[in-house]
Amino acid sequence: MDADVVIAGAGPTGLMLACELRLAGVDVVVAERLAEPTGESRAGGIHSRTLEVLDQRGVLDRFLAEGELQPVGHFAGLYLEFDESESRHPYPLMILQSTIERLLEEWAAELGVRVRRSAEISGIRQDDDGVTAELNTPDAAPATVRARYLVGCDGGRSTVRKLAGIDFPGTEATMTALIGDVELPELTEDYVWVRRTPAGDYSAIAFEPGWFRVITSEFDRVAGRDDAVTFEQLRESLVRVAGTDFGMRNPRWVSRFSDAARQAAEYRKGRVLLAGDAAHIHFPAGGQGLNMGVQDAVNLGWKLASVVRGRAPESLLDTYHAERHPVAERVLHNTRAQSALVRPGPQTDALREVFGSLMVFDDVNRYLRHLLTALDIRYPAPGDHPLEGRRVPDADLKTADGIIGVHELLHAARPVLLDLHGSPEAAAVAGGWADRVDLVEARSEDDHWTVPAIGEVPAPAALLIRPDGHVAWAADEGGAGGADALRSALTTWFGPALRS
Repeated sequence: MDADVVIAGAGPTGLMLACELRLAGVDVVVAERLAEPTGESRAGGIHSRTLEVLDQRGVLDRFLAEGELQPVGHFAGLYLEFDESESRHPYPLMILQSTIERLLEEWAAELGVRVRRSAEISGIRQDDDGVTAELNTPDAAPATVRARYLVGCDGGRSTVRKLAGIDFPGTEATMTALIGDVELPELTEDYVWVRRTPAGDYSAIAFEPGWFRVITSEFDRVAGRDDAVTFEQLRESLVRVAGTDFGMRNPRWVSRFSDAARQAAEYRKGRVLLAGDAAHIHFPAGGQGLNMGVQDAVNLGWKLASVVRGRAPESLLDTYHAERHPVAERVLHNTRAQSALVRPGPQTDALREVFGSLMVFDDVNRYLRHLLTALDIRYPAPGDHPLEGRRVPDADLKTADGIIGVHELLHAARPVLLDLHGSPEAAAVAGGWADRVDLVEARSEDDHWTVPAIGEVPAPAALLIRPDGHVAWAADEGGAGGADALRSALTTWFGPALRS
């Protein structure tokens, strides 16, 4: 084997997955078709749950130093408010995708990830022991890389997905949007959020002095996927939609997207898996795509590492599809709704007015906010404790070393059994998994924890936290969820106990 895992694509999803695997001691190679990073802005924000994920790994400060927190968000251009009680990081961070990729690649290099550029996967062969990926490289001689698993993180037109024969059903495009990084010397505002006009809509956001990321959407035009994209097309589209080009000049790059929405029928086929845009594409409303891809990577990484290292059965990989496929379905659903809400016309104007009047109600604002932040996601869980299946709140804990947050316990990307009541029973059960699970004794500084979509719940007596920050098991003092349930959760997620 050349590596344990080969990843196709060095975008945010592929790089995050590579880092997760390396934290678990897995040898990984990233094959990227581009010779150099593009430097294109593309996606422009990180939502709460992804900020928490980066915080769980101890690297969030790198991203906060390069971005700007925004106190408000939007759903189809209608403003949303965020709740500071739901997370330590309630506000979205405005940061360019090119910056995100640079920071992730720097972290990956520190962890020993091998990134092989100018290497595009052109063929795959699976067998009982692994998968061989054929690479197109600048060298004349054919190249291959052999690994136990291959993960396609190579975008919406994923070669890996096509070679694996995985269907990609969904809905076709009904509009065309253009995006580019340009100078707009005649625009006096730094931020133009989604602004609707009779011809379509546009936005212009200054991510750095003098430069704007411009997006135009026209709903009576549907371009071919392979049609050329030019700066002149972007300029003409802005004139049609906004009535002016604001003196547009000096393009760094231009591209096109649409409201086509598709999702892979299966996220795993044998030894080939998909994550990020290779698994799902949608109208990029609310900046959810990059965030969902990073969260895919964090869900898959520890599971794949456990299987590769022989600590869990291969069936654990099936939970990746079971947990993440419904999340993408929800995103495709809400982005289709947002696409409908930004269309021009008096009917949509009336719908937006009614919809906007509903958003002043806390329950409506909360529901839409959670669609974007993903703080309310609950994976299937056998127990009935309100924390099980949900991401663990970053509550303050009193430990022998002082006050820390729960998320600090996850820096090593290992599962944690958190004992908050000094239970000898929990410690005894955990002994069978001492090589895989960290036992931490602490006390909660608060009697109640805030859980998005639920509200306040009593601080638990003990809980088992997966490396991705989701709760696998929880128990209250004197309540249900004892040793047998804990033992079952440990076996399900982290394999059989050590033999004494």
